[in-house]
Amino acid sequence: MMTAVVVAVIALALVLALILLHNAMVRGRNLAEEAWSGINVQLRRRHDLVPLLISAVQGYARHEKDVLDAVAGAREQGMKVSGGSAHDVGEAEKGLSLALGRLMAVAEAYPELKASENFLHLQRTLAELENDIQMARRYYNGTVREQNNRIMQFPGNLVAGRFGFEPMEYFELSSEKEAEAPRGYPG
Repeated sequence: MMTAVVVAVIALALVLALILLHNAMVRGRNLAEEAWSGINVQLRRRHDLVPLLISAVQGYARHEKDVLDAVAGAREQGMKVSGGSAHDVGEAEKGLSLALGRLMAVAEAYPELKASENFLHLQRTLAELENDIQMARRYYNGTVREQNNRIMQFPGNLVAGRFGFEPMEYFELSSEKEAEAPRGYPG
């Protein structure tokens, strides 16, 4: 009789541990998805700001069409992959960051543009958005790290496989240079 009680208590403890571990994985996945949503909100704000920047620069730098077209194309690519994988979105946003950097470099050549209150406001707003994107990226990557640890460590790896939990992708930039804010951003 005593052996049956001990076995039942051990089985109940294992079932309870399984339930708790499964719920922690669900909670982790939901936090990471919420964090990814936060990144998407910031990227949408950035995409909405780009046409305003282009029109502000167009008025002063009409012969810089290739730079303006590159920014518009990079924005369009970013909007196409919006909601895609962290890798695809990251690659598209790197292209937009580089194009925006070239746009800011062009703006440096036009003193009247740099003095424009509208352009300065847009430039400050873009710098704030870049900071917000970096904060959202750090938060997302932190939640992904925690979830991946939960999934890959024992005994979580046993539970994860049975319930379809897979490691999540980080939202990263490829190099230190790409992680820097493009030149011309106030800060």
